[in-house]
Amino acid sequence: MHCGRCGTPLEKPGDYCLTCRTGNCDAVVLDCSRDRATLTFLDEETVLGETTVTTMPETGEESGVVELRNFAGRVADEIRRKRPETVYAAGDRDVIRETRAQLHYEFYRVRDDDPVAAVVESRGERTLEVVEASPGEKLGGSHTTVIGGRKGRKAIGVVASHPHVKKIIPGPIDAGGKGSRTSLRAKVTRADDNGNVRFLLRDGSSVQENRVVTTAMNRETGERVRDDLNEALVEAELRSEN
Repeated sequence: MHCGRCGTPLEKPGDYCLTCRTGNCDAVVLDCSRDRATLTFLDEETVLGETTVTTMPETGEESGVVELRNFAGRVADEIRRKRPETVYAAGDRDVIRETRAQLHYEFYRVRDDDPVAAVVESRGERTLEVVEASPGEKLGGSHTTVIGGRKGRKAIGVVASHPHVKKIIPGPIDAGGKGSRTSLRAKVTRADDNGNVRFLLRDGSSVQENRVVTTAMNRETGERVRDDLNEALVEAELRSEN
C-alpha cells in the first residue's frame, strides 16, 4: 500500500506516513482473546488490512502479569503505527484494559459477534458530537448530593468522563428500599427516544436515579452510549448486574 497523499510505499497497510506526516487509517478494530488479537484497519468504511498478534499465556501470578503487559504492548505498538482517531475493541476485558492503559486514543467497546461489521455499520451513521467540558462541569441540577461517598463520586466521574455525555443531573435519594450489605453498585439503563439514559446508584438500602443527557440523537445511538458507559463501569468494578 502507498500513502494516499504523497504516494510513499508503506511497510504495512494503513501505516502513518512519516514522509508527509499524513494518516492513512482513521480507526482500528481490536478483536481479542487471551492468546490472540486481530487488528483490522479502516479508512472510513473501507477495510485496509489486518494483522494478528499472538501470545502464550503464563500460569504464574507474577509471570502472567508480565506476559499480559508484554502482549498488550505488542498490540499497542501495532495501533501506534496507524495513529488512528479511534480504537474499537471487543473480546477479553483484561487484554483490552491493559492495551488501553498503554495508549492515548479514544476506545469504544463494540459487540463481540462481528466487531468489524458493527463498526463499519455504525461509521455510516452521523458521528456523535464530542463534549469537551471537564467531568466537573457536566454535573448540575438542584440535587447536589451523590450517594456512596468516594465510590459514588468515582462512578459519577466515570460516566461524566465519557465524550458523548453532556450533563449529569443527580436525582433525589430514596432510602426506603430493602437493606443490603453490598457496597455501592452502578448501572446505566436503556436509552429513551432522545438518546438520553438513566444512571442508577445503589448503596445499601439507598437508591439514586440520575439523569444523563448525551449527544445521541435517538434511542439506537443512545444504546451505543449506554453500552459504552456500562462497560466503563465494569472496568471500574462498579457495575451492578441487578
